[in-house]
Amino acid sequence: MDGRTTTSEDAFRQAQGVIPGGVNSPVRAFGSVGGTPRFLASALGAYVTDVDGHEYVDLVGSWGPALLGHGHPVVLDAVHEAVSRGLSFGAPTVTEGELAEEIRRRVPAAHRVRLVSTGTEATMTALRLARGFTGRDLVLKFAGCYHGHVDALLVAAGSGLATLALPGSAGVSAAVAAETIVVPYNDLDAVAAAFAEHGERIAAVITEAAPANMGVVPPLPGFNGEVRRIAHEHGALFVQDEVLTGFRVGPAGWWGFEGQAEGWEPDLLTFGKVIGGGLPVAAVAGRVDVMEQLAPLGPVYQAGTLSGNPVATAAGLATLRLADDAVYARVDAASAQLRSAVSQALAAASVPHAIQWAGSLFSIMFGAEAAAQGARDYAAVQATESWRYAPFFHALLEAGVSAPPSAFEAWFVSAAHDDEAVGRIVDALPAAAAAAASAQAPQD
Repeated sequence: MDGRTTTSEDAFRQAQGVIPGGVNSPVRAFGSVGGTPRFLASALGAYVTDVDGHEYVDLVGSWGPALLGHGHPVVLDAVHEAVSRGLSFGAPTVTEGELAEEIRRRVPAAHRVRLVSTGTEATMTALRLARGFTGRDLVLKFAGCYHGHVDALLVAAGSGLATLALPGSAGVSAAVAAETIVVPYNDLDAVAAAFAEHGERIAAVITEAAPANMGVVPPLPGFNGEVRRIAHEHGALFVQDEVLTGFRVGPAGWWGFEGQAEGWEPDLLTFGKVIGGGLPVAAVAGRVDVMEQLAPLGPVYQAGTLSGNPVATAAGLATLRLADDAVYARVDAASAQLRSAVSQALAAASVPHAIQWAGSLFSIMFGAEAAAQGARDYAAVQATESWRYAPFFHALLEAGVSAPPSAFEAWFVSAAHDDEAVGRIVDALPAAAAAAASAQAPQD
């Protein structure tokens, strides 16, 4: 790769004059890794191409939706056919009902489904619904779990907040923040203590099914089920956020690995990413008696002009119908091969690390402490040597591999990551590992 980024630099400069920070989602600005963000022109299969003509093997996957790879012909055909009938109606369509039914077929715990446009909107609706159903105000969340930019949940969140080293967000009032209780992840004693003190006021516990926004930090065995039990013991609802994990880690999301096998259901679930196939679709789903509190049946109001958009639901439905056992087997195999290759390269360069994973999602935790015991909560993640990631990232980028531009994001592979694509990543890893090994810790 010639390394020239002239067109991206020009585009970024122009964007900064009209868009805050030059981007419409913070991590895209390369703030935690430095350098010029690559402006993309096209994507196909396992590859993306920037406006300077450089091709990269993609490990971002539009932050999750591209389970099948970019530009799958069947999905594109479904979109083109939907576009030919119109872009938006503001009225019910058959496709949105079919998508809701496909979600319920895969996740029987999704007894009723309300489609929205974004994951943030889904979690916002879930919390409003939980408060309306229970008549309570407080919500319990876990440090490092990210549930979108909902005011009440931008407290000790991960992802972009971790990347930007912000503890929360300006503009979130003290009164709203005070309605959120934050406890360490994977700490059942802390959950029990919070309910012992505030149980009669807690409407819901919300958690990422398997957190992937502070890096990947999987739940300890039995953790989700026990949190649900404690919540129910005190009359609160259990909300499982599967915006990232839903239909990506398996045909029934993370719930298919745990709840379905163990015989329990969340009261509410949220979905996004894969169910839109790359277009804006998300959903809140769950128990009939809870979901029927939503307008027009109940007193909890929620509405959206573009909810159930016919083009977006066509893309999502086509994607889910194509996501069969062979797709998940390929994604899992590619992920396992890359996890092994990354670890081997870092070990050869004498870089202490741990590769943490949940299903096909994975991320790297640098440092001796992480290597010894992994990172099981947000505090442990924050203690890792995340400063090694920037040189690691840029070495991959120079070799034609587009990894997530943050140490606190998950890596995504797709069914289009064949042996050639995986091989290109593997070939780039020794130089990236050497760059991580030579990184210098920041001075206080």
